[in-house]
Amino acid sequence: MDERDELHKTVLAEEAVSALNIQSEGFYIDATFGRGGHSRAILSELGVEGHLLALDRDPEAIEAAQQLATQDLRLVVGKTQFGQMENVIAAQRIQGKVNGVLFDLGVSSPQLDDPDRGFSFMRDGPLDMRMDSDNGQSAADWVNTAAQEEIADVLYQFGEERHSRRIARAIVNARKAQKVTRTLQLAEIVKAAHPAWERDKHPATRSFQAIRIHVNDELGELKKALVVAVNNLAIGGRLVVISFHSLEDRMVKQFIADCSRGDKYPRGLPIKAAQLAPTLKKIGKATKPSVREVAENPRARSAVMRVAEKLQSEKVMAI
Repeated sequence: MDERDELHKTVLAEEAVSALNIQSEGFYIDATFGRGGHSRAILSELGVEGHLLALDRDPEAIEAAQQLATQDLRLVVGKTQFGQMENVIAAQRIQGKVNGVLFDLGVSSPQLDDPDRGFSFMRDGPLDMRMDSDNGQSAADWVNTAAQEEIADVLYQFGEERHSRRIARAIVNARKAQKVTRTLQLAEIVKAAHPAWERDKHPATRSFQAIRIHVNDELGELKKALVVAVNNLAIGGRLVVISFHSLEDRMVKQFIADCSRGDKYPRGLPIKAAQLAPTLKKIGKATKPSVREVAENPRARSAVMRVAEKLQSEKVMAI
């Protein structure tokens, strides 16, 4: 195991496994294996007849998962974007039979700490940012070809960057002189263009987050994955989602709320609550890491976990 993997700390591990309400012979999905912290915790609660399907699109994460699978035959590994996991679920013939699905969203510590992956504005490396480094357009490819208006829109929508237009203009001007291919190169462009630095936050934080989300279509994948997950849960199965920024959490919160309300009818119709046929029931309030966990792992500070339980087999439509 790589030293970076050993340093990776799983966020809300005990809380997530507890929220899944593990049945010893159940079938569970860890939709974001990462380095396997949650998967190991789930396996420790499963009986000999239980099974876990571990998914990820990162080749390094898949390699780590396959190593673990050689040690534990209850673990099945699949390489896919979680928005496309329907195909893997179908191949395992577990449609509608899954007892719990866990998502741990965002970038992992090993990804962030490896300069060659291009996620960090603190370490110099190729400007890549792809979760799946074998496929898709890199951040450098996009930054050097996208229109100024598109860059500004991405920074504003996915990074909630108030100075998006100013930063986008600086990026376009800089690339005219030299292609933007390195992480620190981009960070310096953003830093120089940013007129109002936030306290205790690098001025490139929001821009790097926005570009990463865009390059990996993270919100689009999440939107599809939530529907696939709920539609494949058995009645009583649990959906557990850990998110790390407001855009993800807002989407998860709204999805659970919509599925918990049930069918939509025109206002004023005399519909009883039982007739609304909600698909999910929200379980508890949003959970955040303890003070102790944040002290031991500062990257956990923005984590929010939401949980819901499947009530009936009605399919959820795309959101």
